[in-house]
Amino acid sequence: MTTYPLLDHISAPSDLRKLERRQLPQLADELRSFLVESVSRTGGHLSSNLGTVELTVALHYVFETPHDRLVWDVGHQTYAHKVLTGRRAGMAKLRMHGGVSGFPKRSESEYDTFGVGHSSTSISAALGMALAAKIKGESRRAVAIIGDGAMSAGQAFEALNNAGVADADMLVILNDNDMSISPPVGALNKYLARLFSGSTFNAARKAGEKVLGVSPSLLEFANRVEEHVKGMLTPGTMFEELGFNYIGPIDGHDLDSLVPTLQNIKKLKGPQFLHVITKKGQGYKLAEADPILYHGVSKFEPKIGIEDGKSGGKPSYTQIFGDWLCDMAAAEPRLVGITPAMREGSGLLRFSELYPERYYDVGIAEQHAVTFAAGLACEGMRPVVAIYSTFLQRGYDQLVHDVALQNLPVVFALDRGGLVGADGPTHHGTFDLSFLTCIPNMVVMTPSDEDECRKMLTTAIRIDGPSAVRYPRGSGPGVAIERALVDLPVGKGEIRRRGQKTALLAFGSMLSPALAAGEALDATVANMRFVKPIDRELIIALAREHSLLVSIEENALVGGAGSEVARVLEEIGSTVQFMRLGLPDRFIDHGEQALLLAEIGLDADGIIRSVRTFDEQQRND
Repeated sequence: MTTYPLLDHISAPSDLRKLERRQLPQLADELRSFLVESVSRTGGHLSSNLGTVELTVALHYVFETPHDRLVWDVGHQTYAHKVLTGRRAGMAKLRMHGGVSGFPKRSESEYDTFGVGHSSTSISAALGMALAAKIKGESRRAVAIIGDGAMSAGQAFEALNNAGVADADMLVILNDNDMSISPPVGALNKYLARLFSGSTFNAARKAGEKVLGVSPSLLEFANRVEEHVKGMLTPGTMFEELGFNYIGPIDGHDLDSLVPTLQNIKKLKGPQFLHVITKKGQGYKLAEADPILYHGVSKFEPKIGIEDGKSGGKPSYTQIFGDWLCDMAAAEPRLVGITPAMREGSGLLRFSELYPERYYDVGIAEQHAVTFAAGLACEGMRPVVAIYSTFLQRGYDQLVHDVALQNLPVVFALDRGGLVGADGPTHHGTFDLSFLTCIPNMVVMTPSDEDECRKMLTTAIRIDGPSAVRYPRGSGPGVAIERALVDLPVGKGEIRRRGQKTALLAFGSMLSPALAAGEALDATVANMRFVKPIDRELIIALAREHSLLVSIEENALVGGAGSEVARVLEEIGSTVQFMRLGLPDRFIDHGEQALLLAEIGLDADGIIRSVRTFDEQQRND
């Protein structure tokens, strides 16, 4: 076990604040080394966390956390924060079942002031905290730390617009790690940041306002001069117009600049905006060279890094989608691919290279992505929106009003349907079948294997209306894939196994455990394929031939696929016994997918146990 002279003695931010300022760079170096060593053993988000080490140290050194509130956006950059706030030992089980979450989580620590997982919420939350302190008469600071990517979302600007006129003592820190859109960071910018945040500058401004206040025209002229001088020297005019005092940009890895600037800002009243420049992967050369590759990593050897090349294993559903998109684009010139800032995660990299004129990354702006697709569809294009299930929740109003209401042919390729594992409840796609099937005009498909996924995507692109193909994270069962662009009959399932008394109606990823359970139970197994329109004829036939029907889905039971089966049975007045298996009515914690499914009872053993328990109860009744 590596020893760290300073970090080994830090169990809380109060210990950090006992250090001399000259010791902080050494602490940052130790913290960065620990993160590389720790994440290499567990996997997790790396490059973004390495980029915020100094900023995290400075924030906990200057502000009286947890009395002062730190609100992290998304949470990909909070590992250093977790280590400094007493969870260093817990990092050994990072993102594992029963271990430390990969994101801020209020129930985990008092230092995690706001639970996050999706982007662009920090400014809204911090504003709420700042105004709550004002109402209660409490002297505390609220600090929102948000990345330049998250700034592309509408909610961030809605919050800025509100915060600038709310007269709240809050600080927004823009963590800008894209050097191409920022001016060079050097002595001049450091000097200006110190100047604009310092007491002398702000005292002079207030004195000037008092003297010039006797002449409104002179005061207005002075304010305009100040605004234009700062606008010429810094890129903060927009934030100044929104009501913030803009400071920066400064080097986010220079503690000799960060600490005094934050100390100055802490004394200022009203909304402040600090622009810091950081580098993803800072201090670990491999991550610096390829921050995208090292954004989310599995276990690796720090000295070697992530091995290049393909494992030769089964392709993931994401890869299946990416290959299909390229193949379909060659056959369908109207196809357009859209992603809200998830090119690699959603499998669009090759498509973006082959068809750049038909590829659109709209940034972290899910609402815009959906309505943008609707506009394309209005003009005869065939847009495909590649989006994680959990992120489509952010564009739900647009899905209903802008796409479905107008019955526009937009395809939603929903990745990460069901439980996703280590990222936990903010990323589990557990509600999509429920919130999609209630929308008129929607066609909702759940592939059970790789080949079916490809065929369903082809089916979707040929439907003259909105559709969604919902597939899980990771790989499928490993079936052979037909390369031809073949579609499926809409609303039709299939029998995969014939058995006695019990019929298992499996949706999507649940077919594999259902088939295994069917062997043990001698049950009929149906691959339902479509949640909407659901195969009524198949359900009716199964109800006539069996004494028990069991729907199985990796989705919330409330309003899910099982509800569609129940609706059909009710409509036909069937008296068949019916049981629904799915995800319980609670948020499911992080952990390995297979472990979580087994715990919930959605593996083969769990299905067998549920059916046998049901049969026993019926006999006892």
